Amino acid sequence: MSKRLNVPKTYKLFIGGKFPRSESGRTYPVATAKGNFLANASQASRKDARDAVSAARGAAGSWAGATPYNRGQVLYRVAEVLEGRRGQFVDEISAQTGASAAAAAAEVDEAIDRWVWYAGWCDKFAQVAGNANSVAGPFFNISVPEPTGVVAVIAPQESALLGLVSAIAPALVTGNTVVAVASRQHPLSAISLSEVLATSDVPGGVVNVLTGSAAEIAPWLASHPDVHGLDLVGAGAIDWVELQIAAAETLTRVLAPESGTDVAAPSLQRIAAFTETKTVWHTKSLL
Repeated sequence: MSKRLNVPKTYKLFIGGKFPRSESGRTYPVATAKGNFLANASQASRKDARDAVSAARGAAGSWAGATPYNRGQVLYRVAEVLEGRRGQFVDEISAQTGASAAAAAAEVDEAIDRWVWYAGWCDKFAQVAGNANSVAGPFFNISVPEPTGVVAVIAPQESALLGLVSAIAPALVTGNTVVAVASRQHPLSAISLSEVLATSDVPGGVVNVLTGSAAEIAPWLASHPDVHGLDLVGAGAIDWVELQIAAAETLTRVLAPESGTDVAAPSLQRIAAFTETKTVWHTKSLL
């Protein structure tokens, strides 16, 4: 029997619910932890970043307008589909990072659990973060959290899967849409996650994933007028102060880089980071 010819895979971008190649035609090789060729990944350009923001902006109204209960169902479905493809992700993480099968399995399991954790907060966060305010007069007001809009995320660069999930999931809870720049060194799990999102009832454009150089893509996202929030959790190795300055030109909300053993650990603060507080006033009946 003749030996099969290997068919190298090119992992594409995820924009607007579809998987296009970079408009520039550029790719870069992804190697195993031992330096052997593993696959090709698309290297996103400025135009790809603009297309991703446009897709996220187009999906923002319907995603923010969905009921919190429905968003929770969708995020829980992501966990279900990811659980069904657990073995694939374990193999990919092991190949990319050199982690043992047990360590890779632990990362995948934690990523699944994180989707479930954030799914549970979708229809509860407003009750925790909102409140009825004490007002002296014949009226009352209520404050409620609302999504900021389009959030650009620079994912943790050392993590193949968990860091990306930890940055994307909290932004989705309140109705934001996301453009994420995945780890350059370990991008394959990010695109495989995109395949999970595409088959998990997540509307096209709600999450968009770019692969390539964060240093190249991030400045265009930071200065884009349709980006309303910038999560720099994985931008510690690049000039993130310049990104803050660029974001200030359009009054974009910025979350600074994080460090530690569990970057972007699950918390209500990460959900609240990209919300705006709306206060509604109403007169009291005098009858």
